[in-house]
Amino acid sequence: MKEPDSKKYPLPKSGIKYWPENDRPREKLFKHGEHNLSNTELLAILLRSGYKGKSAVELAREIISKFKTFRNMSHTDINQWKQIKGLGKAKIAQIKAAIEIGRRFREEKITEREIKIKCSKNIADVFMFRMRDLKKEIFKILLLDSNNKVIDILEVTEGTVNYASPIIREIFHKAMQNFASSLICVHNHPSGNVQPSKEDKEFTQKLVQAGKNLQIKVLDHVIIGNNRYFSFSDEEII
Repeated sequence: MKEPDSKKYPLPKSGIKYWPENDRPREKLFKHGEHNLSNTELLAILLRSGYKGKSAVELAREIISKFKTFRNMSHTDINQWKQIKGLGKAKIAQIKAAIEIGRRFREEKITEREIKIKCSKNIADVFMFRMRDLKKEIFKILLLDSNNKVIDILEVTEGTVNYASPIIREIFHKAMQNFASSLICVHNHPSGNVQPSKEDKEFTQKLVQAGKNLQIKVLDHVIIGNNRYFSFSDEEII
């Protein structure tokens, strides 16, 4: 049997703009709120469009099927993204940026609540989501007031303990600028292994000594791995 002539019998349009209005992700968001949308629908809004023969929702469904979770999307090599038809640099950048905004929003909420640090688990709760999947070593500090409430969370320019002297100067410069009474250092191990290296231990000793000289107490140094963490304070190394 011959295929129907597409000019005489045009195929139905498959783009989202041809869907019933109540089924379109953007319209659903404005009508019912973003919390009522599925992961696929949220991702489709970021994508904005699909490609010929595949809508943004279908493309989003394919991405979800491949990566399973937004967490996996955040740390997957860019070459795996490029294997998906219809994804150019602009769409990949939009997704990556949105996930990063979510991570930073979590940190901002924690700071705004003036969370009080009572133990190393409090520290891990603040940073695990943000740092467990990073592919390079990042160094952050929590600045605390006299009641151990978080004043601010800052990222230090030099992201490795191999540059001990400049990073220590920068840490205490930021602490004094913010009138912090104490501080906690946090950095990640991209390998996922949380055991401190020789450099980590030497750096921590220098950091604690500098804090004593400046009368700013170093309460802990926490290493973040893959859903695990190491606390120098818990291990009584500080």
